[in-house]
Amino acid sequence: MSKKAELAAPPSAAETAYFGETWREFNDGLTYHDIVRRIDAGFLFCAKSTGLTLIEFYSRKYKSSAPLQGWLQRIQNKQITVDGKVVTIPDTELRAGTELVYHRLPWREPDAPYLLQVLFEDNYLIALNKPSGLQVLPGGLFQQRTVLTQLQWHVSKLTTSSSGCRKTHPVPVHRLGRGTSGILLCAKTKLAKSRLAAYFAEGTSVVEDKYTNSECKKMRKISKIYRALVSGVIDMDEVVIKQPIGTIKYPGVAKGLYVASPSGKPALSSVRVLERDLENNSTLVQVEIQSGRPHQIRIHLSFIGLPLIGDPLYVSGGQPKCFDPELMDESFEKDGGYQRPENPVPGDCGYNLHAHQIVLIHPITNELIQITAPLPSILQTREEGKANQPNSS
Repeated sequence: MSKKAELAAPPSAAETAYFGETWREFNDGLTYHDIVRRIDAGFLFCAKSTGLTLIEFYSRKYKSSAPLQGWLQRIQNKQITVDGKVVTIPDTELRAGTELVYHRLPWREPDAPYLLQVLFEDNYLIALNKPSGLQVLPGGLFQQRTVLTQLQWHVSKLTTSSSGCRKTHPVPVHRLGRGTSGILLCAKTKLAKSRLAAYFAEGTSVVEDKYTNSECKKMRKISKIYRALVSGVIDMDEVVIKQPIGTIKYPGVAKGLYVASPSGKPALSSVRVLERDLENNSTLVQVEIQSGRPHQIRIHLSFIGLPLIGDPLYVSGGQPKCFDPELMDESFEKDGGYQRPENPVPGDCGYNLHAHQIVLIHPITNELIQITAPLPSILQTREEGKANQPNSS
């Protein structure tokens, strides 16, 4: 952190605000666009016809979305257009340059919280306190019920209610797991977004260059501190975890599941014990991450034999609880897509992990900003819990 930067005063409790609209029963569905290329059919020579059929295109290119029978159902259900016309014949032959559109029907998304607390806001940034159970960006079953949607609705409401309000488009600049609560940074301008993205990228690149932990801290323009409750008792007061993180093939996760892997990318987490609970065989820890690999804290803590209490996915060793790369349920939903896998997936909740504090150099003003998200009671030390109790008369 820059020594010249001055610490900006955080907003008082009275200044904090909340926003959020209740979710609509159904989302708007999705639309996927494709243009057929000769390479899709394995052809290298120019030809009017690719020799590729409609069902072959979708069942091959998007086999992780639905089984063959599911794609047949979608075609026959008039959900796919070819050059703007609905086609219901699966064996329709495609030509190079053909425009395809698949319309995924609206569906009722799983329950999710919707209320967001504003922890800090100026003309360039907004920091939110994200509740556990709310996804940050659209993906999988959650397309409407996300932080991004609430931000869009909030801005639209402000613009409608105030003709003099300058319209902004705040977007998250990093992610938190759906089950993780706490601080989520969002940028309100393109410049703020690009600079914050550079902060996160620089932090990860420093780890990749194999600097020491102390050197990483000095060079970073942003630091993130988490609270977590783990299973087991840590003997050491502090531990630095440098286990690389990579991916493996995993059912229900199209791009692969992130796990502890010797051949993965460098990652670094600094863990400090806050309180041990021998009776319940648990430890309350503070974790500062010097890199931003997906699910890094969950993987690193489980890697050292101390998985987060309630984590449905990761167990000791930084590996998934259930692992059978060949297992795939062939049953599918009403829209033809695969049903949710029986095995746990990364978005499942149940663990206690909270992004408690962020300290950063403001990307525009160069001020030193410290933002803190209130701790859930289960992640407070005994002393903190007593201090937060109402005074007895």
